[in-house]
Parts: sequence; C-alpha cells; structure tokens
Amino acid sequence: MIYLDNHATTPVDPRVLDAMLPYLRERFGNASSRSHRYGWEAEEAVEKARAQVAGLVGADPREIVFTSGASEANNLALKGAAARREKGRDHIVASPLEHPSVRETVEHLAARGCEVTWLGVDGEGRVRPGDVARSITPRTFLVTVMAANNEIGTIQPLREIGRIAEERKVLFHTDATQGAGKIPFDVRADGVHLAALTAHKIFGPKGCGALYVRQGIELERQTHGGGQERGLRAGTLNVPGIVGLGAACEICRAERDEEARRLARLRDRLESLLAAAEARRNGPREGRLPNNLHVSFPGVDAESLMLAVPEVAVSSGSACASGSMEISRVLKAIGLRPDLAKGSIRFGLGRFNTEAEIEEAARLFVAAAARLRKVARR
Repeated sequence: MIYLDNHATTPVDPRVLDAMLPYLRERFGNASSRSHRYGWEAEEAVEKARAQVAGLVGADPREIVFTSGASEANNLALKGAAARREKGRDHIVASPLEHPSVRETVEHLAARGCEVTWLGVDGEGRVRPGDVARSITPRTFLVTVMAANNEIGTIQPLREIGRIAEERKVLFHTDATQGAGKIPFDVRADGVHLAALTAHKIFGPKGCGALYVRQGIELERQTHGGGQERGLRAGTLNVPGIVGLGAACEICRAERDEEARRLARLRDRLESLLAAAEARRNGPREGRLPNNLHVSFPGVDAESLMLAVPEVAVSSGSACASGSMEISRVLKAIGLRPDLAKGSIRFGLGRFNTEAEIEEAARLFVAAAARLRKVARR
C-alpha cells in the first residue's frame, strides 16, 4: 500500500527506533530510581530528550513536561489553567477548528461554569486576530488556537494572536501537534504560554508527548500519585518513548526546512495530477502545512472513492470518527457546500513518500473517480 495518511500518524523513523532500543533492553531503569546506575542512565536519557524537545520549540528544557501524548497535554493545560485562574476570570476564547482533545475539554469547562466564545474563521479556515482581540474581556483568562489544522492544513497567525494575548495579559494555549516539526514554531517568538505536541506525528512512537509550560505559569495537576515532572504529571516515565520523542524532535530540527520543501513539491504535483479528476482544493494555497492536501471530488462520495482505491491509505474529511456521515466541523466552519464536503479526502504526505508513489496514487484516484461518476450517470 501507499501510505498517505501522515496527519493521522507516522511510521517510526529507523533512527528514532535505534535510539529507543537500548532503553527497551539493557538500559531499562526507572528514571526515578536515584540509587543505582540503571536509574541514573534512564534519568540522563530523559533529560537529554527534554533538551531536544525544548530545542525544537525554542523553550527552556525546564519548561517541558512529558505526557502520554498531545491529548493528555491539552487536558493538563486547559484544566490545569482553569483550576488556577484568578477569581472573577472565567472566560475562554477558542477556535472552532480545534482537535477534540481541546474542543471537548473546553466544553467540559463550560459545563462547569466557564463562559466560552467560539471564534469565527474565514473561508480558508484562518482565525482573524482582530476577532480574538474583540472577544477578550476583563474576565478572559485563556485563548486557545491550534498552530495548524489537522484537516485542511491551515496555519494560524500565532504570532499576532500571541501578541494580543500578551498585551491583554491572558494565557495563550496552542495545540501544536500538527505544526511542531513541520513549520517554524517558537514558543517565545509566538507569545505562547502553553503548547502541546506528540511524538507519533513526527515519526516517533505512539504514547509519548509533551506540554510546554512557560516558567511562571501555574497549573493544577490532573493526575496524582507521584512527584514526577515537577509534580504536574504523576506516573513512571515512559523512558523509551521519551527517548524516541527527543530523537524525533532532533531530526525535525535538523531536517525540517529541506523536508518541507520536498513535501510541498510532491503535494503540489499530486494536486496538479488530481485536477484530471476535477478535484477542488479546500483550504489555502499558501499558509498551509507543506504535506497537506485536502480536496473534494464533485459528484463522488468520499467513502465510495476510498473503497475503490484500497491500494492507498488516506482519510475522509466528510465523516466523524464514529463513522457517521455528519460533515466535519472544519468543513462546516469554512462554508463548504455539503455535496463537496461529502466528497472530500485528506492526503497527508510524509518523510518516506516518493514521487513514484504520488504519481501512482494520483493515477488510481483519477481512474476510480471516473468509474464512480460513470456508474452514477447510469
């Protein structure tokens, strides 16, 4: 199969696996064991990875908290900040395009007394900084806007939003899961106070992520039972996973720009070839993730099209994870017509895709779309 679903997850880079293996075998110690070499080796590996993660996002290593992934990191950031907010500040400003780990957490906080303002977006899925500024009130304690959208790839104007948040003295949280390692992202320059990321989106292992917490920001822990990670996240550290996350971040830091140029070229080639199937791009041409292509095939159902091309792994932008045919919130937010939304597919290119794979994937989808349209006309 040709794997073009790298927004969902990525294969582990062999270099990452090589870094992890010793900590699954002979260096199996608990990083909290301070009385012998096994624990010392594990702790040293964790601190090296902490520096590698910090280096990717422009943070101080002391500001990195390891988690089981971005979903946990987002929960810790939002619930932890809400629990420590100042009295009288109970208002959150949020983008409508957020991942469920952010959106559902915000809804959870709303059910417990917080007021939420859901921002609008333009036709390319971009949050307008002016809308953020107008939405902030003296009661606002947090703004949350993702770095880049996981569906249509839109990159948000974090730096402008961060500047507004700094001026208005509110916390700025971003889910950087799709952006970190793929596009320039610097927590200091972008004015970010809290940021989540995960290893398995950047060719690292599943089950390990991190939360950036700017020094001076206080969060309330969400898990109890140990003093790990500055007391913010109890539990024995996943040393092999953390080592893998660190290695993945180090590779992204060294190779990001070159990889982005290569993937953007392949993505644009795919888009040009899919034009033969009348594919229409959703989201911006510029200002999107270099590996993202989200298109609609007019007159074709996305689910049927994917079934007709079993040789290529992609995902539909028209259905929820439950498998229902409800149009996604992202496509609704940008005003995409329901018929086009139901014919939409997300292509996520990755580090190991080749030009030959792109050519073959395009050929298969063009042929399948033509067959399905022919059947529909009968």
